[in-house]
Amino acid sequence: MEGVTDAPMRALMGETGAFTFAVSEFLRVSHEVPPLHVFHRHVPELKNGSRTPNGLPVAVQLLGGNPERLAATARMVAEAGAYAVDLNFGCPAKTVNRHDGGATLLKYPDRIFTIVKAVRDAVPASIPVSAKLRLGWDDPTAIHRNAEQAERAGASWITIHGRTKEQGYRPPAYWAPIGEVRRNLSIPVVANGDIWTREDFLRCREESGCQHFMLGRGALANPALPGLVARELGINLPKEVPALGTYESWQPWIERFAHWSEGYPIPSSEYLPRRLKQWLKMAHLRGEISWFDTVKRFETYEQFQSARV
Repeated sequence: MEGVTDAPMRALMGETGAFTFAVSEFLRVSHEVPPLHVFHRHVPELKNGSRTPNGLPVAVQLLGGNPERLAATARMVAEAGAYAVDLNFGCPAKTVNRHDGGATLLKYPDRIFTIVKAVRDAVPASIPVSAKLRLGWDDPTAIHRNAEQAERAGASWITIHGRTKEQGYRPPAYWAPIGEVRRNLSIPVVANGDIWTREDFLRCREESGCQHFMLGRGALANPALPGLVARELGINLPKEVPALGTYESWQPWIERFAHWSEGYPIPSSEYLPRRLKQWLKMAHLRGEISWFDTVKRFETYEQFQSARV
């Protein structure tokens, strides 16, 4: 989730105690191996044992189509202390797909095998290598071949978003096919896609039969959701996150995000209000907040602090 699940957001979500680990935004590996300082800028957790300030492990996500360069990059981030390496075969963005990255690889199962194997062979066995897939490019049955190739190449687990690339993010997500794949593999399968509420999670678990779940947009639209899911999975949390709705209920979250954003990526008066509006828009599109039309006009963080909406 480029530009959304950045380091301040990972630190904020880590405070809930609900997540087992987080995944960085993808870093594109195209014509050359990116220098290490690029990873330190986008994944500053590498300087802290690959963990957020509150201890949440962070996997480094790579995107690209060249197995040799991806392997060399994976080796570099592993030496830099990465908790895990995740390979992005799911991004549906046209720009990414035109440049041989993301979901376009779903059309070539043999290339998925080659990439996963190259990365798996490049890093120590103690570092997990995972793959993020969609059901296919335009054929949802393609997931079976692609998942088999990822497993055969040595993936530690796979995450499946329950849509094809052609479906983009149009609802619904299809969780039952994820369960079909899970039953055919010997590695863990993580279910992902359209888990916005506790009820969505329960249906996803029932239809997929999965024990592992990835929350993305749903967790941002409702920061209370990860705790609800964690409790359903039997994870004991230090405290319960109250339901969010009013601006007053969101203010502590806004303040904590501002705290974790200090100095990231560089001190900037534009970064924080822009990111806050981007984040809150996600909740607004789900119909969770009625006051977005007011805050979307804010230009400074001070306006967020003093607002009485």
